[in-house]
Amino acid sequence: MNEVVRPGPETPPQSIVAPQLSVIVPTFNERDNVTTLYRRLEATFAGIAWEVVFVDDNSPDGTWDVVRGLARMDHRVRCIRRIGRRGLSGACIEGILAASAPYAAVIDADLQHDETQLPKMLALLQGGEFDLVVGSRYIEGGSADSFDKQRAGASQLATEVAKRVLKVKIADPMSGFFMIRRDRFEQLAPQLSTQGFKILLDIVATARGELRVKEVPFTFGTRIHGESKLDSMVALDFLGLVLAKLTHDVVSLRFLMFAMVGTLGLIVHLTTLFVAHKVLDVPFAEAQAAGALVAMTSNFILNNFLTYRDQRLKGFGILWGLLLFYLVCGVGLVANVGVAFSVYDQEWNWWVAGAAGALMGVVWNYAMSGLLVWRKR
Repeated sequence: MNEVVRPGPETPPQSIVAPQLSVIVPTFNERDNVTTLYRRLEATFAGIAWEVVFVDDNSPDGTWDVVRGLARMDHRVRCIRRIGRRGLSGACIEGILAASAPYAAVIDADLQHDETQLPKMLALLQGGEFDLVVGSRYIEGGSADSFDKQRAGASQLATEVAKRVLKVKIADPMSGFFMIRRDRFEQLAPQLSTQGFKILLDIVATARGELRVKEVPFTFGTRIHGESKLDSMVALDFLGLVLAKLTHDVVSLRFLMFAMVGTLGLIVHLTTLFVAHKVLDVPFAEAQAAGALVAMTSNFILNNFLTYRDQRLKGFGILWGLLLFYLVCGVGLVANVGVAFSVYDQEWNWWVAGAAGALMGVVWNYAMSGLLVWRKR
């Protein structure tokens, strides 16, 4: 059994046994669960050198403060508190890259994953035959019976889409419980998206079959404390990730989300134009302006809560951001029309000219929105 010696006034830090496994735990409002999880990990890893890295998205409930209390008692506990960044995938990426062990596991803080499987998963990786071990709910011996009908249906649908569209071959690509060789992860990390919740799907799709994968069954438990972080926006996050991987990451997940919001904005624009001009008998010019204003406003709201959810504007920043977004989109409209007319003058088809103008507009709006409206602070 490896003895862990804690550093003291007369104990040099190098006497600490280097961890073989880093457990990464993304957290947001999980203060009632993190201590229980730590104790379970401590009981699970008897004879194994390990560390746990909690990556907290500045939880309002002070999860990070509870973790720091644990860290003061046990050097194997580490806390990364992220300010101005949100999202499970980004937290997992930062946590694994900050890990010191050759193997890294990802496990939720809500106690729904079976931490007793971790030693078995570690042994499989240490054997050298596999690069990635996935805790699977959908192979023999696994279970997701704790899901309600709606969540079970959504999970199964997403799994089938991932298998058929992205040609992912594992049974549970939507699992949030897995372990990976850190060197293999670091090779893939620059291509991974920091947005969304499906980090495992991103890893497997990005690897394009080059990871040697083993699945082990586990029973998905029931949350006792806190609330699920999954919401209606997760479906769009998932769709954006699938589209990004289909393009081999030529375009980013964030850009695709921005473009999807823009498509919804076009529908809002046309609907507003129709109601104002045809139903309320507003002159076309004024109705068109109203449509543009309503569409820009709806686009800003959706982008703030979806596309840039990890940099979401709050308080007075929302008003200032909205004004900047109006300015950006106004210039984008001029660029759109200018490019369209330029292409049309070259005797291209009208729809080619229109598409070129629209593409120029969305690229401009996306680039300037990230630079001015939702810039990282």
